[in-house]
Amino acid sequence: MPLVDRDDSVLIVVDAQEGFFGESDEARGTLARLTWLARVASKFGVPAVLTEEEPGRNGPVEAPLTELFPDSPPLVKPTFGLTGTPEIVDRIDATGRGTAVMVGFETDVCVAQSAIGLRQRGLRVVVVEDAVWSPGEMHDRGLRRMAAEGVELNHCKGLAYEWARTVDLARSALHAPEVGEPPFPL
Repeated sequence: MPLVDRDDSVLIVVDAQEGFFGESDEARGTLARLTWLARVASKFGVPAVLTEEEPGRNGPVEAPLTELFPDSPPLVKPTFGLTGTPEIVDRIDATGRGTAVMVGFETDVCVAQSAIGLRQRGLRVVVVEDAVWSPGEMHDRGLRRMAAEGVELNHCKGLAYEWARTVDLARSALHAPEVGEPPFPL
């Protein structure tokens, strides 16, 4: 597979809501990584589509994410797979991007069904495996399910460097004050 091109990418943040990650330290680590990657995406001009499931029950999408993409407010997703919600599909299509980069919650249900659905619609789909989460063994099961359907797996650091491509851009963008400290060594 070719490297992921930032100019062809749309970041899709699936259900980054407290109801899905709660107090789990592991899930909060995932949230920190996906938030950092969202800052990188914003720095590089990668558009984003944010979804939320039952915000009255699960809470809103986390504020740092909505603040990064004020022109793309979260869309309510009444289906597990986002391709079942025409407004979300329309927003993704409107970006004109062919690579869906996916982060969020939960790996084995909403992320998996969304990734597989987008793949079936002809998009290249890359799931950032350390920026998606499900409790226990369900995380790995979800990753295996998606990989079996041709969904690509990457990780935050690897994707950020693929988007940057050069040492100079990586140094200036990935360490920019607005991106903040990465939750892992660069």
